[in-house]
Amino acid sequence: MTSRISHTSFDAINAYAQSVFWSQVLDFAEDPDDPNEPAHEECLITLLFITVPDSKKVKNRVHLDLRPVDRTREQEVERILALGASHLADHRRPDGSGWITLADPEGNEFCILSKDPAGSGATT
Repeated sequence: MTSRISHTSFDAINAYAQSVFWSQVLDFAEDPDDPNEPAHEECLITLLFITVPDSKKVKNRVHLDLRPVDRTREQEVERILALGASHLADHRRPDGSGWITLADPEGNEFCILSKDPAGSGATT
């Protein structure tokens, strides 16, 4: 028998605010029978945000790579920036592959890939 991922957990200064940001980015919904509240130390939207006392200090060792479903990479970046993300780096290539690195409101890095892979591999 193998193990299966139950959820992915992220440390956060404000678990609720992070759950709101990421629910808007990913169109994830909280459990209506167990809604997230501003005072909750754990907020679940498939991703679990857990309030911890210390802020992020260095680059993430794990991050999300997102591929837009119904818009271009550039349109998705603009949408997410409007939600409160910040732009960190641009790794787009002339052939349309590559990614743009953003950070969520607490500084956690994540990447936006192109809608349609230009080639093979995870970062195309």
